[in-house]
Amino acid sequence: MSERAKTDDLSETMRDYLAAIYRLDDREREDSAGAYVSTSALAERLDVSAPAVNRMVTKLRDSGLLVHEPYQGIHLTEAGKREALKQLRRHRIVEAFLVNVMGFGWHEVHEEADRISQTLSIPLEARMAQMAGNPTTCPHGEPIPSPDGELPPLDDVLLPNAPLKTPLILTRVRTRERDRLEYLAALGLLPGAPLEMINVAPFHGPVQLKVGREYRIIGHNLGLMIRVRVAL
Repeated sequence: MSERAKTDDLSETMRDYLAAIYRLDDREREDSAGAYVSTSALAERLDVSAPAVNRMVTKLRDSGLLVHEPYQGIHLTEAGKREALKQLRRHRIVEAFLVNVMGFGWHEVHEEADRISQTLSIPLEARMAQMAGNPTTCPHGEPIPSPDGELPPLDDVLLPNAPLKTPLILTRVRTRERDRLEYLAALGLLPGAPLEMINVAPFHGPVQLKVGREYRIIGHNLGLMIRVRVAL
């Protein structure tokens, strides 16, 4: 069976699994915890049973979309990554549409986009992208993959790893929790915001920031949910 035939036959549930694995794998790489995703972490993310995850992992493995290493976990093949990014493209376009066109807050759109993107056709996806202004990122700053499942190179870092007293630009945030997104917005910590990291307390202590002309202090754990790049 050709790769195209395999991917054309994917159900929406299979695509959701691939996107979830990609998100978890991306988080693992950021945290330097290894290149594999555990099936238990996948079950927790999708709120499904372990047997259900094992059945789906077997299907995706047999389709050549992931590799499952006993006692290590799973990771996507190149074909699996492309399909995952296509699904993430749909999700992020819906988020941008809900914020840019319909006026939702960035803290309100993640779960809605999950539901809508599952049934989104290619023509509707294209029209929503056009109406949203053909965005290159979602409201949380994550890049929108190309229709072919490609991502541009990223050059940002986690906030606590950024240089001190250097002009920075907030690029994206990792959390989708409503309360935290509302809190970040209240602090002015939105994608595109200029900031400087003034001081980082030792032993994972608070981070002191200058956001525009205002000074803010956030906890280390919240700082790990923010990515920045050096301002050009």
